[in-house]
Parts: sequence; C-alpha cells; structure tokens
Amino acid sequence: MTQNPNLAALTAAGVSVWLDDLSRERLRSGNLQELIDTKCVVGVTTNPTIFQKALAESDVYDDQVAELAERGADVDATVRTVTTDDVRDACDVLTPQWEASDGVDGRVSIEVDPRLAHDTDKTIAQAVELWKIVDRPNLFIKIPATEAGLPAITAVLAEGISVNVTLIFSVERHRAVMDAYLKGLEAAKKAGHDLSKIHSVASFFVSRVDTEIDKRLEKIGTEGALALRGQAGVANARLAYAAYQEVFIGGEAYEKLKADGARVQRPLWASTGVKNPDYSDTLYVTELVAPNTVNTMPEKTIEAVADHGVITGDTVTGTASAAQEVFDKLEAVGVDLTDVFVVLENEGVQKFEESWNELLKETRAQLESTGK
Repeated sequence: MTQNPNLAALTAAGVSVWLDDLSRERLRSGNLQELIDTKCVVGVTTNPTIFQKALAESDVYDDQVAELAERGADVDATVRTVTTDDVRDACDVLTPQWEASDGVDGRVSIEVDPRLAHDTDKTIAQAVELWKIVDRPNLFIKIPATEAGLPAITAVLAEGISVNVTLIFSVERHRAVMDAYLKGLEAAKKAGHDLSKIHSVASFFVSRVDTEIDKRLEKIGTEGALALRGQAGVANARLAYAAYQEVFIGGEAYEKLKADGARVQRPLWASTGVKNPDYSDTLYVTELVAPNTVNTMPEKTIEAVADHGVITGDTVTGTASAAQEVFDKLEAVGVDLTDVFVVLENEGVQKFEESWNELLKETRAQLESTGK
C-alpha cells in the first residue's frame, strides 16, 4: 500500500497522525486498517462524544447489547463493556505500529467517565479499572487536566499506566500537566516500574480557543480586534510547544529521569477540525508541524490534508515570541484570556458529560427494548 505523500511528509517532519474517531463499523469494515495503510494513521483517540455518535448511528452493537441485557448488565456495565471492547480491538489493529515505534505510537485512548472530572480518587480508581479491563500495553487512559485531574494523573502514572491528558487549553495548565507527569514518573521509579514503558501525551485543544476568542473579538468589534481573528489557537499551541521544549529539552527535572529511561510527554494537537468555514480546513495541521508531536484529526481533516495540505517542514520551532505578540495584542484590545481558558475548560467538561449522559440514555433505551 502506498501512503499519501502529504501525510507522509507530515510524518517525516515528526508529527504522528492519529485518527480522532472510533466505531465498531470502522473496525469491522477494515476502514481503520485502510487509514493505517494509506493515510499514515498510527494512533486513535476516543472521547464520550465519539462513542455516543458510534452507538447512535449504527446497529452493529445491537446483538451485544441484547446479550448483555440477558445477562442482567446495567447501563454503566453495558457502556463499559461495549466501549472497552472497541478500544481493545483497535489496540490489536495498531499493535504493529506500537511495536515498530518502540511504544511511542500505535496507541488507542479511552477516557474516564467525564462525570468524575472533579473527583480525584474516583478518577484514579476508574483509570486503573479501565487499564485492567482493556489489558493492552498500547492503551492510553485519558484523564482531564482539571484541578482534580492533576493529582490523578500523577497517581495513575505512578502505577505504571500510560496517560493521555486531555482538555488542556492554557499554557499555564500545560505546565502543571508536565509537572504532574514528572512527579508521576518519580513515583513510578520509586515503585520499581520501568520508566521506558510509561508513555504520555498532553492533549492541547486548538480550534475551540479560536471559536471562543473570535466570538469575543467580534463583540469588541474594532478594526484592531477583528484583525486578530483566527490567530489565537495556533499562537496558543506554539507557546505550549515552547513550554514543552523548555521542560523536556535540557530541563533539569526531566534530565534526571531520562537516565532511567523516561520518555518525553509529547504535545498532542486536539480539536484540529476547523470550525470556521472562512479558515483553511488544514489550518491546525499545516501551522502546527513540529518534531515529537501528535495531531489527532477527524477523518474529514485527514482527507483534507491528504488532498491539498501543504507541508513545508517545521512551522512551530522559534515562533514563541511572535505567538506571544498575538496574545499581547489580544489582551490590549480587551480579551480576558484567563476567563477564556476557564470558560473553555468548564464547557469542555460539560460537553463530554452531556455526551456521556446521552450515551447512557441511548444504551438504557436499547437495554429496555430487548427486555431488560
């Protein structure tokens, strides 16, 4: 199979292409394998919204749900079984990519129940439970970067479990996430775990930043404010990459652990589907090319990059000062960036909670229709 040249160029520039979607239909039809073979896909991310959509739009789950109903499974147990089965199967499909990359790629992520986003202890308990249920070394447990999530990240890593930290919106929170990661590795080392087997990515959301800030710029309405639309998301991610370099390229805390086999926590660009039709549909890919990063994309974005994405090499390294200028201008025209990031985190948790509740509701209806 021949890989698409645009996506191959992205891969050669150091960006791992992951698919931000999963469904049993995609697994059974061979579509995931086809994307691996022709579109350079080397990982998969999921979230509550993705699973809710998968169950709502397909009947391929009906037989399993009916079987679980007969066994007396409740709604939570049914959702857990269905989602972990899909993730386990995806892990198996991606095992060759995991082996070829020494564990860096070939990863599949599953998220803890979003209703636990503000409960540290329950997040830890469910992360451990999901890790045991899926039982695959190329799994990532997704934990949100909320205040309660940070100590959970450290505790779960300390158990030797690989973590995808999600819902990161600000560079300040990204720094706290990297700190939680390093603390987790230190605890894992004390517990006797092999640090080279523990992996992590920090999922930094991009398009949602532009959506929120553009809305505020349009409300301000001045010429200077309107001229800044569509710049914040990329600038924010570029500042995050500079923070990553500071911590993991020569950073004292990481260097001590590196000698024991510790891996860097790679930045992952999430929410990379462009929401504003006025912007290029490859904006959050072509402008965020940097070594040792991941870009998880909906299939529509992967297809756009494959068709007309122009990859010109690293577009991030050395851009921090220009990115900071964008943020200085945003503050100068009256955008309250602190408030922006609080709103985005709260909305992010809320959206996933709503999707999860919808998933539970649909599953309950299916169980009841089969006589449960």
